[in-house]
Amino acid sequence: MFKIDFKIRKMQPEDTKYVQDVVKKSWNSTYKDIIPLEIQENFLKTAYNDNMMAKRLEQSYLFIAEVEGKIVGFANFSSVKEEGQIDLLAIYLYAEYQGQGIGSALLNEGIKKVDNAKEIRVNVEKDNHIGMSFYKTKGFEIMNEFDEDFNGHRLKTIQMVLKV
Repeated sequence: MFKIDFKIRKMQPEDTKYVQDVVKKSWNSTYKDIIPLEIQENFLKTAYNDNMMAKRLEQSYLFIAEVEGKIVGFANFSSVKEEGQIDLLAIYLYAEYQGQGIGSALLNEGIKKVDNAKEIRVNVEKDNHIGMSFYKTKGFEIMNEFDEDFNGHRLKTIQMVLKV
């Protein structure tokens, strides 16, 4: 396996349509056997439409990963809460770019750039084996497990935390 060159940078408004494509394709790939496609599509239209992306840019931290000028992934971190807690709201990569250090670099960028963070929390669907494995290898620990009603579909969600 060869080393891929990539760069991480802050997301800009003009990156929105490319990030939306990363989200859609990675969601469809990751959740194809976990969440029905119709429920995925409804969620993505609500959570990642142009207005929500503009709000995310304004109210949270967004970083993108580029390979040869092409956006191949992104991460979204909340702002810091009073206790020094931040939420990793999203980290998505095109499937063909997973396992090459890009997700780790996006996570590390958030850790470096979000001032005063003491812990990062993330919710992961229990059957998202790639996500669960990624977070465990990064040192995240399971805090909680709960059932979640996701637009009428029941999910088993794991809440994980990383002390930074």
